[in-house]
Amino acid sequence: MYYSTDFEMKIAQQEITIASKILERDVTCTLLMPEDGAIAEPLNLLLLNDGQELENLKMVDTLENLYERNCIKPLLTVAIHAGDDRIQEYGIAGKPDFKKRGAKAGMYTKFIVTELLPFIHEHTGIDNFETTAFAGFSLGGLTAMDIAWNNPQLFDKVGAFSASFWWRGKDLAKGYTNDDRLMHTMLKNTAGKPELKFWLQTGTKDETADRNKNGIIDSIDDTIDVIKELLAKGYERPADIQYLEVLGGTHDPETWGKAMPKFLQWAFGK
Repeated sequence: MYYSTDFEMKIAQQEITIASKILERDVTCTLLMPEDGAIAEPLNLLLLNDGQELENLKMVDTLENLYERNCIKPLLTVAIHAGDDRIQEYGIAGKPDFKKRGAKAGMYTKFIVTELLPFIHEHTGIDNFETTAFAGFSLGGLTAMDIAWNNPQLFDKVGAFSASFWWRGKDLAKGYTNDDRLMHTMLKNTAGKPELKFWLQTGTKDETADRNKNGIIDSIDDTIDVIKELLAKGYERPADIQYLEVLGGTHDPETWGKAMPKFLQWAFGK
């Protein structure tokens, strides 16, 4: 028995600040967890990029609802607030895009691995979480995918909401081809098959751009192509890959918040 359902489950919130030597800034994180006494180990862990969006995502309401319906296991959510340099800290480590954005993505990865995760283990006194997932939205989704993919010993699952899988090394106007998409190339060129599971989401109104004029927006095309690369690696649907396409879904926290219960039940469901 993980927790009692005889009372209304409430989420305790705690805001912490980590003085990151790597990023040379203070990183704010909001911790969400069932109130004291409500749970026993084992506990699960979710790292969430763009943690400053918690209110817009209605994350607390979603968690409380899922607990009350006994749908998910006990979960610690660590929502990492993005800094002023988000466009540089997010991205793919070591591979800035054609505008040199994402130049600090390697530093952000190092912050997650060598500063944040050790802090969480020390702060909670928990050495091993039952399941550890990393999720994010838009550019934060790309980042979560990159970090988990390259550190599968630390993560079990990835959640990529409207992820920026368009991230490319060449300008569209300068001879771009689909091979210039950095995430797809990284997946293809990775030796072996990391022990991970993937949950991907797009909205049919994520954007209007359609590079190849096939009538399908790039957000969906690029995500489907990521799934194709994963399948080519030997991952299987639905065991390893889940894909949610939200009809009328837009590129904003409102849509991602509505999709969040499906992700949480996939990642941490009973």
